Amino acid sequence: MRLKDKVALITGASSGIGRATAKTFAADGAAVAVAARRSDELDDLVAEIRAGGGNATAFKTDVSQAADVRRLVDHTVETLGRLDFAVNNAGIEGRFAPVTELPDEEWDRVLGINLKGAFLCMKYEARAMLSAGHGGAIVNVGSVNSFLGAATGSAYVASKHGMIGLTTSASAELAPQGIRVNLVCPGVIDTPMHRRLREDIGDEVYDQGLIPNIHLQRAGRPEEIAEAIVFLCSDAASYITGTTLTPDGGFTLTL
Repeated sequence: MRLKDKVALITGASSGIGRATAKTFAADGAAVAVAARRSDELDDLVAEIRAGGGNATAFKTDVSQAADVRRLVDHTVETLGRLDFAVNNAGIEGRFAPVTELPDEEWDRVLGINLKGAFLCMKYEARAMLSAGHGGAIVNVGSVNSFLGAATGSAYVASKHGMIGLTTSASAELAPQGIRVNLVCPGVIDTPMHRRLREDIGDEVYDQGLIPNIHLQRAGRPEEIAEAIVFLCSDAASYITGTTLTPDGGFTLTL
């Protein structure tokens, strides 16, 4: 119960890493506010956390819309009393296409959710933390594509590259006021997004071409990334800010 009496806000919490992160925060004693665009999945998550004795609330949110994000943060503080930790995990892979063929509106959609969404979340999360005066910790969720390119993935990769600059800049601004900001860049993790990738490239390419490049020879579990995120929010990481943690099983060391 290392996070007892604390409050965490997690976006993109309806599945995958976000869902696992919300459950890990709750297991460690924090009250959690969960946000996503799919309200049914959020309601199921809240029910699961409450059934386990935790405290949770859900708020349907499109992180690319400033009004939605502002209402989300207000709801969190009004319902749970404060905001100590924020995990900006909402994101989409979007459409992969050659840069010569990618529609302008698809670029805008991916950057709007992945990068602008993280900016908007930090903007209102940090305001709430600064107003309360007790500091806090923010973790943005990037990807190994925050520093690796991918053919036909220009929008997704650009959005994840931008997370590094966004995180380090916010850390420089907010650290003197007691708010730490870090970035987690997962590798190949068994989430719905990566299951779609496996379907796209085929089992043979996935199993024989991708997995052998991971030192641990397997995809990661969402719970493993959740533990890294909660660590960065906890007092155990009190001297860590502006950094990038890459839980990827050694994937980027091979490439």
